[in-house]
Amino acid sequence: MRLRSLSLRHFRNVGFAAFEFTGRQQFLLGGNGQGKTSLLEAAGFITALRSFRTTDNRVVVGHGQNTAAIAWVVDHERMKECHVTMQLRPQGKEVWCDQERVTKLGDYLGRFPTVVFSSPDLQLVRGSPAGRRRWLDLTLSAIDGAYLRALQTYTRALASRNALLKAGRPADAELAAFEQTLAPAGAELISRRDAAVRVLGGLMEKFYGRLSDAAEPVGLSYEPNFAEPSAEALRARLASGRTRDLQFRTTLAGPHRDDVGFAVKQAAAKDFASEGQQRSLVLALRLAQAAWFHECSGVRPVLLADDVLGELDPVRRRRFWAALDPESQVIATGTQLPEAELGTWQVFEVANGAVAERLPDVEAKT
Repeated sequence: MRLRSLSLRHFRNVGFAAFEFTGRQQFLLGGNGQGKTSLLEAAGFITALRSFRTTDNRVVVGHGQNTAAIAWVVDHERMKECHVTMQLRPQGKEVWCDQERVTKLGDYLGRFPTVVFSSPDLQLVRGSPAGRRRWLDLTLSAIDGAYLRALQTYTRALASRNALLKAGRPADAELAAFEQTLAPAGAELISRRDAAVRVLGGLMEKFYGRLSDAAEPVGLSYEPNFAEPSAEALRARLASGRTRDLQFRTTLAGPHRDDVGFAVKQAAAKDFASEGQQRSLVLALRLAQAAWFHECSGVRPVLLADDVLGELDPVRRRRFWAALDPESQVIATGTQLPEAELGTWQVFEVANGAVAERLPDVEAKT
């Protein structure tokens, strides 16, 4: 897949911007706080119609505006030329694909994959389980409509069961009614997460070797809160835990408490890996995600690299670039132009939310 054009209006600090992309490498050049990441964020909305930076749509609509708008034109392996437009409001969104309104997110997901590389990715190793669960949910939902449907069903049933627990002393029959929905959806999440993490872990290990040039073993492991992937077993666990759940006024067992573990040399990367090892792990994970998307859908994702190149030493930077799919489009940001050895870039200068394309004869530095 190639993103051929992108336009946006009233998106964060960008009043209006329009891009016409040529070639497979684009670079957004500018100082910090000028809007480069916002432009990359807008490009990434095409995948799951949500931001990779926030869960609150209100913050992406320009100050004092009621609506933000984004439009994409895509050259697609299966669908040829596609036109996607979105109007984004604090209370919701409207999306059209080739002039047909999108009414079900599950029918849309998987069509237009992108993968984001950014500094906050380090928190996947260092941060809380909630961040890793969100990454897992976003990754699987972006390519698997069945996973999204199970996640939505599970989330609604969990919220209803927790509301009963918080209200105090619900009848067993009331809790059981929501558990009948919660258990099969939860079991499907467990099964699909386990299968996906196994594949992603194998790919991550391969890419880590390319980035680090090291023989050290690394791993990605699924750490389920409840490991039995059957609806009957989870339903029984929820029923047996009602008394304790009522004491804490929340549901204590299920995939909403899962985690994903990173390891280097069989030790927890969060506690024992160096910063360089952690950075290589998350880059390898994103490369694995891109390869998995391509394998699952037959569509090459667009790679969105937010100031990643500037954070790598020259050796790791060359290895990172060598590890990328040479056919994938890359849209990167940075405060300095990439080295000439990384190829020819179409360069856009970004300042105070405004964008201007640079002339080709100054695209790279030595």
